[in-house]
Amino acid sequence: MSEVLFNGHAGRLEGRYHQSDNPNAPIALILHPHPQYGGTMNNKVVYTLFSVFQNLGFSVLRFNFRSVGRSQGEFEDGPGELSDATVALDWLQSVNPEARQCWVAGYSFGAWIGLQLLMRRPDINNFIAVSPPANEKDFSFLAPCPTSGLITQGNIDEIVTPASVTTMVKRLNTQRNISVDYALIEGADHMYNNHLVDLYKIAGHYIIDAMKKKAPARKRRGRRKKSELEDETLMIESDNDTMNDDIDDIQDDFNDDE
Repeated sequence: MSEVLFNGHAGRLEGRYHQSDNPNAPIALILHPHPQYGGTMNNKVVYTLFSVFQNLGFSVLRFNFRSVGRSQGEFEDGPGELSDATVALDWLQSVNPEARQCWVAGYSFGAWIGLQLLMRRPDINNFIAVSPPANEKDFSFLAPCPTSGLITQGNIDEIVTPASVTTMVKRLNTQRNISVDYALIEGADHMYNNHLVDLYKIAGHYIIDAMKKKAPARKRRGRRKKSELEDETLMIESDNDTMNDDIDDIQDDFNDDE
């Protein structure tokens, strides 16, 4: 993992980046929670998402929104942060021109930004939204939601009400050709204290299943060879084994930090 700096519309943005050894590896962008409530790219939930994508063979980037850490600019409560996410995705794609899949994952405020980004970028194939603030933010822009994804929520979340997220998921799943998986994690609060490994497993197995389905990219550049599909399947199956092997180690890391 390396530190990266790239230019945003309000100045320099700071990130952490993992480059896959496979030039065709899928890419993922991770977005952190609310900057004015201590949200940074080093948040534990953000690190969990980053880790699971990394361990599944993705090239993955997490970064600080404007005004956070070494990222320049001032907080804008939406428009500026969406601009930052757009620039970050552009940077990630520029260093991975052969990537066959593009994912976005966000936590809380970052989930709200990530789903707005999803609506603007047809090159995003899938999403993970962790505790999207459906009781505070308007998600009616997801009409229609352009792709399937995963939403997770803690059932004792004291900040984002589980009922509001459940209602949001039900509304999304009434849309044609869209299937949003929903994981309501028993005993998890907003910070996922003592439940980070549950989040890691749920996200990891969702990613594996989604990649194995081989849903066609929304922006196709031609038919893919059978050998390419077989190679990608082998990569995902191999990385699935790696993820399972790493769960015990990452459990120890999370327990040490909590």
